[in-house]
Amino acid sequence: MSGNHYKGHEVSCCIKYFIFGFNILFWLLGMALVGIGLWAWSEKGVLSNISSITDLGGLDPVWLFMVVGGVMFILGFAGCIGALRENTFLLKFFSVFLGIIFFLELTTGVLAFVFKDWIKDQLNLFINNNIRAYRDDIDLQNLIDFTQEYWECCGAFGADDWNLNIYFNCTDGNPSREKCGVPFSCCTKDPAEDVINTQCGYDIRAKPDSEQKDYINVKGCVPQFEKWLQDNLTLVAGIFIGVALLQIFGICLAQNLVSDIEAVQASCFFT
Repeated sequence: MSGNHYKGHEVSCCIKYFIFGFNILFWLLGMALVGIGLWAWSEKGVLSNISSITDLGGLDPVWLFMVVGGVMFILGFAGCIGALRENTFLLKFFSVFLGIIFFLELTTGVLAFVFKDWIKDQLNLFINNNIRAYRDDIDLQNLIDFTQEYWECCGAFGADDWNLNIYFNCTDGNPSREKCGVPFSCCTKDPAEDVINTQCGYDIRAKPDSEQKDYINVKGCVPQFEKWLQDNLTLVAGIFIGVALLQIFGICLAQNLVSDIEAVQASCFFT
């Protein structure tokens, strides 16, 4: 009787162990990202003073590791253990959580397309807030420098946005040596230079606008980001479509496994 039961309804081993193997990678990667985030906070003394998490005026890049790592850890745990133990609750949680993420991504994409001007204003506000906090956090500083170097830009819409930072503004009462300057990441790169000149932006905004372009990138990061999106639209769209298909594929596999498990359980109940 038992043999007849399992002949009619079986849990697919291929689907089960594919979900398990795929999610254990996500689980381990999520743990690694959370671990890196905790290590970074430990190095900055955040863990010994939790209230300092909210003190930074701009974005602490460590949050990206913590949030992304936390989501990957939860998804990986639910999918991995759910498949291995044939736990329908964890598998359904995995499917619903993945579906919510997919819906949020889709909603964000539609809203970003419909409200492009509002998104641009928010991006400008976000960059300017981080410019104010440039010297407050080394991770944020490195993130801004990387962005300005990669997109060959300076400030949100131009170099004068650095007036928002207390070290770089041009006010008479500013005692900083960096007064009326910009970070080195704004400077145009000389291929012949092997060593980065970290003082290349000093006093640069005291020069006439016509001369500044010979020393620094005068374009803002918001228009440069827009240009990058236009130039790489196919790549960006391909990545989003690929991620969306993976999420849909994951949901379908999990639901298929849930159906197999419930069919076997139902057969056991009626046998």
